[in-house]
Amino acid sequence: MADFVLPAPATAAPKLPATESKRTSLGQYYPHRKWQLMLSLMVAMSLGLTFLFCGGCAIGSEDFLVTFGYNFFYTTGLWLANGFPSEWLNRRVDWTVQPIKRFLATLGLSLVLSFLVILAVTESFLVFYHHRPLSSLAWRPFVVPLLITVVVSLFMHSRSFLMGWRDAAIQTERLQKENAQAQADSLRRQLDPHFLFNSLNALTSLVEENDPARASRFIRQLSQVYRYVLDSQDQEVVPLGEEMRFVESYVFLQRTRLGEGVQVEISLPPTAALEALLVPPLAVQLLLENALKHNATSQRDPLHITIELDATARQLLVRNALRPRRLAEGESTGLGLTNLRARYAFLTKQPLAVEKTATEFIVTLPVLALE
Repeated sequence: MADFVLPAPATAAPKLPATESKRTSLGQYYPHRKWQLMLSLMVAMSLGLTFLFCGGCAIGSEDFLVTFGYNFFYTTGLWLANGFPSEWLNRRVDWTVQPIKRFLATLGLSLVLSFLVILAVTESFLVFYHHRPLSSLAWRPFVVPLLITVVVSLFMHSRSFLMGWRDAAIQTERLQKENAQAQADSLRRQLDPHFLFNSLNALTSLVEENDPARASRFIRQLSQVYRYVLDSQDQEVVPLGEEMRFVESYVFLQRTRLGEGVQVEISLPPTAALEALLVPPLAVQLLLENALKHNATSQRDPLHITIELDATARQLLVRNALRPRRLAEGESTGLGLTNLRARYAFLTKQPLAVEKTATEFIVTLPVLALE
C-alpha cells in the first residue's frame, strides 16, 4: 500500500534541471568535467600558495617545486577528504531530517580524514624527500593546519546545510501550490456550466416523459454530486468508499443522459472494506469524465468503462475502451491527468501510472493509507 507521506526531496540526452545550480548539474551529468574543473582549481590554488610562501624562489627551482608539491598534495587531499564524505553523507543523513546527527557526523569525519591526510602528506615528504626517520615526526605542526581545515570544512558544510534546507522549503512550497491549483481546477471543472446544463436537459426530458420517480431520483443524485464536490474541496484525501458513492451518483447522471451508450462496471470489495483506503477527492470521477469526453458513445456500440481494485498491489485501475472522437476547440485543456499527477506527488512517492494500448486506456491510481 502506498504510504501517505509528504514527499521529501529523478534516459535520454541529459537535460539540466532548472532548480539546480550549474555546478551541481555539471557534476551530475558530466563527471569528467567536474574532475577537470577541480583539478584545475587545485593547481591554481597550489600555485597561489607557492608564490605566497615562496616568493623569493625562482620558478622551476627545487624549493619552488617542493613548496608547490606540499601545497598541491595538501589541497587536493583535503578536498577529497571533505568532498567525498559530504556526498556520501548526503545520501544517508539528510540535513533537514537529522541536523544534529549530520553535524556531528560531518565534524567527526572532517577531523579524522583531514588529520589522516595531513599525517600522510607530512610523513611522505619527511621520509621520501628529507630522508628522516618516522621517529622524528613532531605532532605540534599538525594543530594549526588541522584547525584551519576544520573551520573551512564547517563553513562549507554549513553552506551545504542552508542550501539543502532552502531547496527543501522551495520544493514543499511548490508542491503545496500545485496541489492547491489541482484541487481548484478539479472543482472548477466539476462546477462547469456545461455539466450542469447537460444534467438539467436530462432532467427536463424526464419531466416531459412524465416519469416523476426517475426525475426525483435524478434530482437527489445531482444534489449528492454537488454536495460531495463542495464538502471535499478542502480535503487532501477521502475514504475510497465515499469517492465510490460519489462515482455511482455521477455514473447514474451520465447514464440517464446517454442511456445504454455507456456501460460502467465497478468491481470492488464491500463498502466497509473501502473506508480504510484513501484517494484524492474527485480522482476517479476525473478519469470517468476524461473517458466520456475523449471517446464516442452509441447505443449500438457502447463505451465500456471498468473500475477495479487490485487487492495485492493495492491499486485502483480505471480502464476504458478506446473510441477516439474529435473534440471541439477549447473542449479539453489537457491538464486533467497532469494535475492529478501533481496531487499524487504531494501525497506519496508512488506515481500515477498511465498505459495506452491499441484497444484500451488504463490509469492506475495508488491507494493511500495512513500508517
